[in-house]
Amino acid sequence: MKTFKVLSALLSYPQAGLLPALPELEAVLSGEALLSASGRRLLQPLFDDLRANDLTELQERYVFLFDRTRSLSLHLFEHVHGESRDRGQAMVDLKGVYEEAGFALASSELPDFIPLFLEFLSLRPAAEAVSFLGETVHILITLAERLEKRSSPYAGLFRGLIELSRARPKQEDLAAIVPDDGIEADDLEALDAVWEAEEVIFGPGAAEAACGKETLGSKLRAATRPAAGVTVPKPVGPRPIVSHNNIPRA
Repeated sequence: MKTFKVLSALLSYPQAGLLPALPELEAVLSGEALLSASGRRLLQPLFDDLRANDLTELQERYVFLFDRTRSLSLHLFEHVHGESRDRGQAMVDLKGVYEEAGFALASSELPDFIPLFLEFLSLRPAAEAVSFLGETVHILITLAERLEKRSSPYAGLFRGLIELSRARPKQEDLAAIVPDDGIEADDLEALDAVWEAEEVIFGPGAAEAACGKETLGSKLRAATRPAAGVTVPKPVGPRPIVSHNNIPRA
């Protein structure tokens, strides 16, 4: 589904090729019509903003929003696990989802990076992609609300994702979201303090801490398992690669 690919591109670090491609991206959203007309209108402020500013300004603002404001992180598990060790097992589980679906990551990005996740969904059947996205709706709502408080045009993109998810969040999932620390990207002293956190352990060593807890990653992984008695054929030929271009931040 091209809509997920377009949203991935719009949510990625702005690059030179993005701005001239905006008319084509709008045409894809309109032509595929996976988003309703009202959903597409939610994206118009972002398209207008991308057209109204030069690339350097867009890149600097992106860095301040998503790279330097922890409560707006584009990594899914930042919002449900923070720096706890549970995040490591969740990351392993989500990477397992990609691998079980027959895709290999060709990127240095962590698997829970939202633009990468959306690119993966663009390659899955519609019902499966919507189901996966629905598992993250509490995070999408949180980011939409936080971006709206900052009057960011990216808020509309997350509202569009919420529409696509066709899901309603559980109260217990919303309650488990890591609270907004209220620290803005220009408060350098506070940023230095908050990033002095304990090391996150990824891989097998993180499994003990996650034992007995139902993580987002494990939910997603369970969704890809075949029903009892169903044999899934192995992919034929080379595995497709889910790639996501990631250039250095300004």
